[in-house]
Amino acid sequence: MDTRHIPVLCHEVIDFLKPKPDGIYIDGTVGLGGHSTAILENSVPDGRVIGIDLDVEALAIAKDRLHGFAGRYALINGNFAEIDVLLESQAVHAVDGILFDLGVSSLQLDTPHRGFSFNHTGPLDMRMNGGHGLDGDVETTLTAMKVVNNSTIDVLTDIFRRYGEERFAKKIAGRIVQARQQGPIKTTTQLAEIVKRTVPQKASKVHPATRVFQALRIRVNTELENLATGLDVARSLLKPGGCLCVIAFHSLEDRIVKHRFQTWARTCICPPKTPVCICEHSPSVEILTKRPVLPSVTETQQNPRARSAKLRAARKL
Repeated sequence: MDTRHIPVLCHEVIDFLKPKPDGIYIDGTVGLGGHSTAILENSVPDGRVIGIDLDVEALAIAKDRLHGFAGRYALINGNFAEIDVLLESQAVHAVDGILFDLGVSSLQLDTPHRGFSFNHTGPLDMRMNGGHGLDGDVETTLTAMKVVNNSTIDVLTDIFRRYGEERFAKKIAGRIVQARQQGPIKTTTQLAEIVKRTVPQKASKVHPATRVFQALRIRVNTELENLATGLDVARSLLKPGGCLCVIAFHSLEDRIVKHRFQTWARTCICPPKTPVCICEHSPSVEILTKRPVLPSVTETQQNPRARSAKLRAARKL
């Protein structure tokens, strides 16, 4: 089975969204259309899906996959942090459910020229939009190659620590600065080899460059900032009773989702030492997942890339 076409935690997402025949749903990271297909199948005959993605290559594949649902879906090239603006073209102002499936897609990982994977030789790019910016200006957009070759040792150290939680951030940054004195670091495998030679080797299934590549990707695409904004926009668009599902693949993303949900669900926002609640604050969501939902053993066996997925869900009050 082609793992690029297996949507992660799909049954669980459908259980939370509970698609209905007249509902409108947003797939904020439509990817190859796997989750969108399931939502459409479970909202017959008239349920609609609006799929959004930065990656035009993914949108082309999603369009082909969803062709059997003509008239019931729309695909938009854009960033889920701007869903409210993107929906203006669809004359939609409120929806019944929203899904964010975060991180890099299997298509992007398996396409060497996109530069996301240390397992394939390709240019150090890592742009989610593949260089097809909405403004059409490719040359001025940030790439991993620019970050690696133009940043100071302190900046690289901060990126690897902040976005990759890398223990050996400073050591790796120093080795990168040293290596690029011989010439620019241009490919994924060049960078991966530098990291591999720098990090102490130990028995682990995780490649030593994993956290560095994660950090660069997050920095290039401002993923954490977009997630924080996207969550707030998503909550504002949900109808009462509507559900927001978020699938995260690393602790940085999951932490943001967890804290946002907890803040929205609070019944009191008075200062900590206030003896009696006087804020009259009301929660705006009900958290449906006290702990994140994890993939089953069966799912991870069928799709190993699902193993680090965590699903959280909240219902708008």
